[in-house]
Amino acid sequence: MRKELLLANLREIPDFPIPGILFYDVTTLFKNAECLKEILDTLYELYKDKGITKVVGIESRGFILGAALAARLGAGFVMARKPGKLPAETIEETYAKEYGTDCIQIHKDAIDENDVVLLHDDLLATGGTMAATYRLVQKCCPQQTFVNFVIELGDLNGRKAFPENVEVETLLKL
Repeated sequence: MRKELLLANLREIPDFPIPGILFYDVTTLFKNAECLKEILDTLYELYKDKGITKVVGIESRGFILGAALAARLGAGFVMARKPGKLPAETIEETYAKEYGTDCIQIHKDAIDENDVVLLHDDLLATGGTMAATYRLVQKCCPQQTFVNFVIELGDLNGRKAFPENVEVETLLKL
């Protein structure tokens, strides 16, 4: 993978969404065809031999590469969304945030015990949303679950949100 290409095209926005936060804007990677292809090719190579049957993308940036990767892997795509966004019966997981709680849902029939699942999102910070999604998917008893991010903010120790036996991969560690 050409990390230098991705890093050169990653936009940094200081003080967003609040003062003191440096926001890494992946939309600049998505709008650049060369970067998008590089990310998708790298993700495909990482997971092509893992037997993935479902890719779960987390709302909303996780939908972009998650769906493209699922198609490339010959897998189904599952949306993990905030409450009230999915039309059929759902299961959910509530998780703590800095100020209060939030909830993530998937359709009840989205994943079963025959699936090998890849969870995908754009950024690993503290890991709260993805850890909740991981717990949610485990309620469906898949054979195996992998976790992937484009970017990891290493100083925030988000990997600690997952059990040690879970394979967590990131393309860029900042």
